[in-house]
Amino acid sequence: MANFHEDFLHLVWKYQYFDKRQCVSEDHAELQILKIGYQNHHEGPDFKEAHIRIGNVDYFGHVEIHLKSSDWKAHDHQHDPAYNSVILHVVWEHDVEIQRKDGTTIPTLALSGKVYLDVVRNYERLLSSPSHILCSGQLESVPDILKFSMLEKSLIERMEEKSLKVLELLAENKQDWEETTYQWLFWCFGFKTNQQAMLKLAKSLPYKLIKRHSDRHVAQEALLFGQSGLLSGYSEGLFTPGTADGYVDSLVREYQFYRQKYGLSPQLYPSEWKFMGVRPANYPTIRLAQLAALLSNSPHIFSQVIHETSGLSDFSAIFQLTVSPYWHSHYHFGKLSEKYSKRSVTSGTLSLLAMNFMIPLWYAYGKFMDNLDWQEKCFGMLQEIPAESNSVTGKFEKVGWKPVQAFDSQGMIGLYNHYCKGRKCLDCKVGQSLLRPSGK
Repeated sequence: MANFHEDFLHLVWKYQYFDKRQCVSEDHAELQILKIGYQNHHEGPDFKEAHIRIGNVDYFGHVEIHLKSSDWKAHDHQHDPAYNSVILHVVWEHDVEIQRKDGTTIPTLALSGKVYLDVVRNYERLLSSPSHILCSGQLESVPDILKFSMLEKSLIERMEEKSLKVLELLAENKQDWEETTYQWLFWCFGFKTNQQAMLKLAKSLPYKLIKRHSDRHVAQEALLFGQSGLLSGYSEGLFTPGTADGYVDSLVREYQFYRQKYGLSPQLYPSEWKFMGVRPANYPTIRLAQLAALLSNSPHIFSQVIHETSGLSDFSAIFQLTVSPYWHSHYHFGKLSEKYSKRSVTSGTLSLLAMNFMIPLWYAYGKFMDNLDWQEKCFGMLQEIPAESNSVTGKFEKVGWKPVQAFDSQGMIGLYNHYCKGRKCLDCKVGQSLLRPSGK
């Protein structure tokens, strides 16, 4: 039997890439395919609402596809009523007669020897590529409009996935958009390595409590650093008071007061934060200092991002912040750094936050409000932001597909993660186009 997966036969049936002349079922009845049906990506038969003429009788129902007829029994379809309406079993190899639950025989079409030879060869050529991107050697032959269409599809899937996380938080927060935006901001400020810890911190420190102290920056810092657990060595008396500088002592005193006043839930453990393998500018201490400055300057972050931001310049203005002077010369508590820096949010970080914080928030808000204009707004913003440079975009650049805008790079990340990495070429428009037989 040929070395391919069942999804190859799905594509062959969907695009009818086989010789239909003198097409007969395995019991030698003349077979005409009048309607292939629509592909079902959920449970149940593979193609629904097909129309097949067998002999002089028209059948309306579903089509199921397997590599071998015996896979019907291997998948236990004979006991599933959802498959009682299957009117045609399409297989590569017919090795056993198949009946429905009521004992009637299902007509079978075997495709072995009928699939166009160049389709089989194109499939084998594609799957045998040694590249991370299997189609890399043939990309030049794919029309730009088709590649753009697949990038757009992958981008939308990526935004759907990210916005789902926002909407899950919204449900947890009982439709409170302010609290959700606050938690989503923390998640995004974790930049993968510290996302979980950041979200846990935000959930342990309600936004309304932080806003209550918007006029006292030191109180917000004390709450954030104290609740993060990063001050635990000082607050638990492991260090003699006064041995650290005055800034740390003031944070400890403030936090101990507010922890008792508000009955705060247990703080995080210092071990939950990751410093190893992280650039100093992305240390959780620096990100928390930046968040404290941001929340102090912008006590209504949801309104600012949703109602007052129309482009990248508006978004950038929100992040024009100044952290406490202590962090200009420190990356850790009680330890001077070698270099002095104002620890401002860099343009690269701003672009990442626009892509990963603002745009998913916009997209989720549009879904919640049932307003498609927000999707177009997301696309417009992604065309303002330069393409990011990372390991995934590097793979595409290496094979001659260079991203220009964030629209491209975000689409490429979605394309690689959801299609290329899993070798799902047959679900990709680019891969499908490369399997097309000559003359089609």
